[in-house]
Amino acid sequence: MFPWGLSCLSVLGAAGTALLCAGLLLSLAQHLWTLRWTLSRDRASALPLPKGSMGWPFFGETLHWLVQGSRFHSSRRERYGTVFKTHLLGRPVIRVSGAENVRTILLGEHRLVRSQWPQSAHILLGSHTLIGSVGEPHRQRRKVLARAFSRAALQRFVPRLQGVLRREVRSWCAARRPVAVYQASKALTFRMAARILLGLRLDEAQCAELARTFEQFVENLFSLPLDVPFSGLRKARNLIHARIEENIRAKICGLRAAEAEAEAGGGCKDALQLLIEHSWERGERLDMQALKQSSTELLFGGHETTASAATSLITYLGLYPHVLQKVREELKSKGLLCKSNQDNKLDMEILGQLKYIGCVIKETLRLNPPVPGGFRVALKTFELNGYQIPKGWNVIYSICDTHDVADIFTNKEEFNPDRFMLPHPEDASRFSFIPFGGGLRSCVGKEFAKILLKIFTVELARHCDWRLLNGPPTMKTSPTVYPVDDLPARFTRFQGET
Repeated sequence: MFPWGLSCLSVLGAAGTALLCAGLLLSLAQHLWTLRWTLSRDRASALPLPKGSMGWPFFGETLHWLVQGSRFHSSRRERYGTVFKTHLLGRPVIRVSGAENVRTILLGEHRLVRSQWPQSAHILLGSHTLIGSVGEPHRQRRKVLARAFSRAALQRFVPRLQGVLRREVRSWCAARRPVAVYQASKALTFRMAARILLGLRLDEAQCAELARTFEQFVENLFSLPLDVPFSGLRKARNLIHARIEENIRAKICGLRAAEAEAEAGGGCKDALQLLIEHSWERGERLDMQALKQSSTELLFGGHETTASAATSLITYLGLYPHVLQKVREELKSKGLLCKSNQDNKLDMEILGQLKYIGCVIKETLRLNPPVPGGFRVALKTFELNGYQIPKGWNVIYSICDTHDVADIFTNKEEFNPDRFMLPHPEDASRFSFIPFGGGLRSCVGKEFAKILLKIFTVELARHCDWRLLNGPPTMKTSPTVYPVDDLPARFTRFQGET
């Protein structure tokens, strides 16, 4: 054999040996990683850990989760059941679904579990938020914000919401090109959250710039918690806080004028103003960091999730024209469909009478809940569905999976708003339908979201027909549910009534 042949064999042999050693080391690391979590079970409990996989060392199953999206959870639920273990974003996690299991988690706040979002979300949102606070600070903050979502406040929001939504859907009908519904919905709901919920005085250019900055923020909300200089986490947080602080300082300077306007208009105050006044009433110095964090949380909750739900509404009404027809029949019965009556104003009483539209919204939220679940940490070891949940482990309760496995719903894959007509199935088990969460941490702005979605549906049905250009969309969750193609649709004016 030629010398170069022997040399090649020697190199190949060395490479093979190196690969074999690397494989053995990887296998050993995998075994030690699995053993590490097996030994972490609470030995004072005779119950086993839930079934599941902890994935690869350090990364766990995070990469699988990011790539597979909702399929990651559904595939493991099918394999391991409604309670299973995994490892995500650097933490051991118990994933929970099913009405009774979720009931235990949601009603166990401060006793079995407490809120603890992933470290990346904590870095971005901070501790001065509803999701980041616990105990008395959480109760006080929630009490203040509840005033911004009272029935009286919602009644005063309705005319502004209706005006904005009507102008928007008309612009979609006048557009010469197809509308990317998800992107358009995010821009719309961001403007409403910034101007109505927070009372920020922004022109169109400023609002668009802030919205673009916020996109970077949301993209990093659930990521590996690497809070280092020039990281996506720190850059997104600093950019959004800088933009918001400018507006907060301007708002504080003009707060007296805002108070006069609020009194003239019946006392309607936005959420940011209520937070500022709450500090003044308690004799506290204004904490700019707390105000920035609270504003950021309200922007996220007030627009990202609502845009997701609005996009899903357009999807289902576009795919099921008979449902849209029933919506219009209800509007006609209330005198709201006739386009010659353009000055017809909505209010809380009229919106409360639109029962079928309410059912359409519920069915949309059942199939596509905008927020997939909530994050907790176990305060002590406790039993759930025959397994131990070890103290210190993260617990994620799943909204979408709980809807999927709920026995009270028949033909679960079918879009059927009539299932929510009386008697309401959620009355049989209120934890089978939880689009806004539940317990002490249910969404504080859920009534605002419901009203906004009702007005949106009314204005869509009154003014628009539309066609989904790509048919039924593929949905992804990151961090809210959205169509991967942004749902391109062509809108035209509705000609059914004169």
